Amino acid sequence: MKIDRLIGILSILLQNKVVTAPYLAEKFEVSRRTINRDIEDLCKAGIPIVTKQGVNGGISIMDNYKLERTLLTNAEMQDILAGLRSLDSINGTNRYGQLMEKLAVGTSDFMSGNQSVLIDLSSWYKDSLAPKIELIRNAIDTCKELEFQYYAPQGESDRCIQPYYLIFRWSSWYVWGWCKSREDFRLFKLNRLDNLQVLKSVFTKQDAPLPDLSNERIFCGGIQVKALFDKGCKWRLVEEFGPCCFEEQDNGKLLFHADYTDKEKLITWLLTFREQVELLEPKNIKNEIQKIIEKMKERYS
Repeated sequence: MKIDRLIGILSILLQNKVVTAPYLAEKFEVSRRTINRDIEDLCKAGIPIVTKQGVNGGISIMDNYKLERTLLTNAEMQDILAGLRSLDSINGTNRYGQLMEKLAVGTSDFMSGNQSVLIDLSSWYKDSLAPKIELIRNAIDTCKELEFQYYAPQGESDRCIQPYYLIFRWSSWYVWGWCKSREDFRLFKLNRLDNLQVLKSVFTKQDAPLPDLSNERIFCGGIQVKALFDKGCKWRLVEEFGPCCFEEQDNGKLLFHADYTDKEKLITWLLTFREQVELLEPKNIKNEIQKIIEKMKERYS
């Protein structure tokens, strides 16, 4: 859309001293004539754009120009603010809030307490997580290799990676990079990292594939679970699996169905319900839970 292209052109001009019409035409996949018309439209909107001919010429925006609020609607500014504040919640700083103030110069109503969307990405591990995020971001920006100890179900190992992306997904933070020991791209959960260090060695970035973050790829399922819960567990089942994960029985019990991905996590999850749940299927996991309960009984007797 034209309005998107105009905002995109303005963004490029605000970040660069001088750009050329051919560059903008290639960037937005339009003709130079279209770019010239877009520049005219920006000038008519009050954006002080300067064009200069010659070897060092090009299109630039007047020095000290400030982004006016008329370019973005109130709702758009609120969405940007919510996103920036969510980043501040990670490390407890006001860095992104200060960036928002620069974007919203002269629009104090945007910075007041009338925001309707508040996002907090901080976690219980905030004190240990924030330094890791900062180190990884700096390593990505400077193309520095990372070294750390990683804890996985198979055991601990020392890893050295070339980081490409910092990812927030499934309520957790991950780093995606080229693992030198595995000679492939891998996804590492930050809470399992220890002794994280940025190395002096610099790597050259290659065309990195994006990680497959689909639930089917990470949570592939395969364990068909059938369990009977007490009615007092309804709130947890709704919160964790949604209101369609169970059928309410005549006696008030909740017949639960789900496709689970990890046996150990399933057992741990079921045990958090204590005596309020009975696993019906799979039979082999039910037998395993019975043995666990017997061993626990021996230990606590």
